[in-house]
Amino acid sequence: MSFEKCMPAWLQRVGLVTALLIFIGGIVFWGGFNWALEETNKESFCISCHEMKENVFREYQNTIHYTNRTGVRATCPDCHVPKEWGPKIIRKIQASNEVWHKLLGSIDTPEKFNAKRDQLAQNEWKRMKANNSQECRNCHNFDYMDYTEQGARAARTHPAAFDEGKTCIDCHKGVAHRLPRIDQHIGQQNEGAIEISHGEKPQAKAEAK
Repeated sequence: MSFEKCMPAWLQRVGLVTALLIFIGGIVFWGGFNWALEETNKESFCISCHEMKENVFREYQNTIHYTNRTGVRATCPDCHVPKEWGPKIIRKIQASNEVWHKLLGSIDTPEKFNAKRDQLAQNEWKRMKANNSQECRNCHNFDYMDYTEQGARAARTHPAAFDEGKTCIDCHKGVAHRLPRIDQHIGQQNEGAIEISHGEKPQAKAEAK
């Protein structure tokens, strides 16, 4: 019995060499696709445009998610892109709209950005509310919270919030960026009055004098 007769009918039709080339091409395509996906999922990519680097990234540098006693840092994609492959692809497709507005120059100056800050924040909060703050759970998991290690307020509020069906973004809107002027019962305005030292670590103006 010849080897060709052992092959499936579809493989006999296209030929072994063609099938092998298609297989290799698929590997190259899939590898390239995932490489590009991961490259666009890095903080360096997120702040490659000055709209992000000079506005929200500066504010983020003034928070515990950027610098803390343990050195564990949440980067832009940790908070804005789900880790699961399906939701990640959906988020990347949604982000194509952001590329369009980059080309339009919608927020290419601090003045334009601040004029749209409320709308941008509301859009992101609405998105995170709809997916049950999925990005927060890239690092935080309700099931493993040790309330005895939390402050009295957090230990009291977290269980009640979970029972009420609330999600992280309901209470933690100002955790990484300055809040637009809205009414919120928790958190405070972070004016972000900082200067950037060496482009990395924030330094308070009062200390810099």
